[in-house]
Amino acid sequence: MEKDKLTIRRAAESDKALIYKMICSLENMILDIARFDFAFDTNIKNPNISYFIAKLGDEAVGMVSCHIQPLLHHAALVAEIQEMFVEPQYRSQQVGKALMEQVTAFATTNGAIQIEVTSRNVREQAHRFYQREGFEKSHVKLVRYFKNDQ
Repeated sequence: MEKDKLTIRRAAESDKALIYKMICSLENMILDIARFDFAFDTNIKNPNISYFIAKLGDEAVGMVSCHIQPLLHHAALVAEIQEMFVEPQYRSQQVGKALMEQVTAFATTNGAIQIEVTSRNVREQAHRFYQREGFEKSHVKLVRYFKNDQ
């Protein structure tokens, strides 16, 4: 990694296919492209949602997304990392740390009082990463799934 410089940039509409590939890798499944396109096309236009891409030279090696919203129970703006992915061969090489610095700067610059992340129970390596980055296990997330035949 030392020969090429790591850069982080805000994603654009033209990054849709790249982000789709990374999110499918994150979820370990091929997502419905029409539903993905709807979510991406909606979110990329929202000033409270940003996607950032990490590049090493010309190669995209990771991404992170962040949503900032006003929450009543905080009476303030709160940022949440919705997705974060680093290509497996670039993990433990400071890519995730650089993405975290970028998303933290985005959150604080836009007035968020804190940043949250939810991660599946089985992603223990990701949990350790987030804890190294200053996150605390302070909440339990409960999910109710709906059957979706669309």
